[in-house]
Amino acid sequence: MAVRAVLVTPLSGALAEYGRAGAAGLRVWADRFADPGPVRLAVIDAHPDPRAAVREAEQHEPDLLFGPYGSGPMAKVAAATELPVFNHGGARLEPREHVVNVLAPAASYFRGALEALQREDPGIRRVSVLHGETGFGRGVGRGAGKTAERLGLAVERVALPVEPPDADVLLVAGRFEEELAVARRLRRGRWAAFVGAGVDEVLAELGDRREGLLGPAQWLPSAAPEPDEGPTAAEFVAAYRNSTGTEPPYPAAQAFASGIIAARCLREAGVPDRSGLLAAARRLDRTTLFGRFRLDPASGRQVGHRVLTVQWQDGERVVVWPPEQARATLRRP
Repeated sequence: MAVRAVLVTPLSGALAEYGRAGAAGLRVWADRFADPGPVRLAVIDAHPDPRAAVREAEQHEPDLLFGPYGSGPMAKVAAATELPVFNHGGARLEPREHVVNVLAPAASYFRGALEALQREDPGIRRVSVLHGETGFGRGVGRGAGKTAERLGLAVERVALPVEPPDADVLLVAGRFEEELAVARRLRRGRWAAFVGAGVDEVLAELGDRREGLLGPAQWLPSAAPEPDEGPTAAEFVAAYRNSTGTEPPYPAAQAFASGIIAARCLREAGVPDRSGLLAAARRLDRTTLFGRFRLDPASGRQVGHRVLTVQWQDGERVVVWPPEQARATLRRP
């Protein structure tokens, strides 16, 4: 009997590009790598009403339910259903009993940048965190502030929009248009990290002024670990390219990994009931092409997966932290 899987994610609206990439990644899992299989995958547009979309998903009586790209849509899906939800796209979501978080939390996005900078430049003393007023921006900002304090650094948090303050390190987490506005006014030679610098497209218009900027990246194929669950990054990239004709962006890898993890939980549980799937997820400690998966058994927070820190060097993103996955050393901007 086929496994019934449903993905609720934006296929239209502002997040459509990312939602469609995730849908394509999960489709590659369902068609090529699902164990157990076969998988009958349905994809439902979460835009403009994630709550209505998850109610429609429940009508399919899914064995496995996958949440949407985007912290806002994911929070609404989680609040609208009691079914177990595999969360691959909502980094800001606070842990919930019935949500299985696959990706690292937003609060950890700038942890690697601060650790790398402190090792490279011991003279750093002051950090300014510029954050947007979305839940995501505030979550990243709070996490960055706590990391800075843990490292013994003085920290100020400032809501966007604002002129870049004079500090040793500038960390920016806002809407992409807000980040771009700050980046345009950034003085060259400053240590700075932007959420948008972790991907190719957001700050692309800066051209060579993007050199030296740091950013968080949930996944890069060049830094993918050797998995003990599911295919290698090279196998996934080849299958995704064959399916779509394009290279897989990070939302595709996140969604694909959630399929690998969900299938393992289903095998462990034996039957697709809520308690069995959630208990299996709490016990699981495996590594996929996306990285390590391990939940804190008490809170359900993802503690295995770690965000990469990348820096723009010679027009490319290269991993500079953590040390065991670094492909280059940190350069002064």
